[in-house]
Amino acid sequence: MAAALVVSFGEMLIDFVPDVPGVSLAESVGFIKAPGGAPANVAVAISKLGGKAAFIGKFGDDEFGHMLVDILRQNGVDDQGVLFDPHARTALAFVTLKSGGEREFMFYRNPSADMLLTEAELNLALIRRAAIFHYGSINLISEPSLSAHLAAMRAAKEAGVLCSYDPNLRLPLWPSEEAARDGILSIWEEADFIKVSNDEVAFLTQEDPQSEENVLSLWFEGLKLLIVTDGEKGCRYFTKDFKGSIPGFAVNTIDTTGAGDAFVGALLVSMAKDISLFKNEEKLREVLTFANACGAICTTQKGAIPALPTMAAALNLINTGGSRSFIFHLWRKILHVFHTWFHL
Repeated sequence: MAAALVVSFGEMLIDFVPDVPGVSLAESVGFIKAPGGAPANVAVAISKLGGKAAFIGKFGDDEFGHMLVDILRQNGVDDQGVLFDPHARTALAFVTLKSGGEREFMFYRNPSADMLLTEAELNLALIRRAAIFHYGSINLISEPSLSAHLAAMRAAKEAGVLCSYDPNLRLPLWPSEEAARDGILSIWEEADFIKVSNDEVAFLTQEDPQSEENVLSLWFEGLKLLIVTDGEKGCRYFTKDFKGSIPGFAVNTIDTTGAGDAFVGALLVSMAKDISLFKNEEKLREVLTFANACGAICTTQKGAIPALPTMAAALNLINTGGSRSFIFHLWRKILHVFHTWFHL
């Protein structure tokens, strides 16, 4: 079945990543320039996995902005929703890689072009042609991007387009923790699919993210699929009819930037091919195993977009048994054999 269009809305920027992991920004001597921005990462992830993706966002009319749009085009992402602002710069972020590949961010957006997208500039026809409209929360922080975001979401819902939400919490960009929590939750019940990380569950609920009861406090009538990711441990999924968990993949993690976006891209490219996936637990589990593999592969090199996997790479990881579940079941089989021999 041919994939339907997924339109991704929001920010795209340049990530500057220290060329040596585990050091502070001040200690770093050199940086690797990498394209990033969660909604753009998702669009490229979808395209690299063989799906149809478009991106809506605004860039500075500068070398970085044109470079980023060229990257979208090179990766097969439809750029009909792209705009350039001659009066604002493309956003930059310096990303510190701590030990284990975890990140700290320092943003340069004062304001950047993505923050200045207006409702009048939206390509609403592109949104209405989509099967899925995907977005984060960064555009909710200030005007005029807030009104543009709400208008884009409204157009999608009126056209019967399914809405996918990954809050992608970036606290340094918000005025306060309370503003971030309120902003993220302000559009919560407009989504059909929501993906959050364990850390985001803890932030939004201010309770234990491992508690199923706490996770389900985020559920609402009309939500079709809620997914909670937990890095290499895998993910948990919740629908109105079933729930479960899928183990992750153990890989040599270098940089976790973009891993969640690779996961979301893999999920949405599958959803775009079969929009009823969330109703079939067996199929959903297969898709989430695939999404976990894509997320894992993305952590094995620096930067987000350069690390996004192909279909072949994801299937190879699955087939070679890199998942913890595979290792666990293999070990159980070995123990069973030893136990049988011992009792002969």
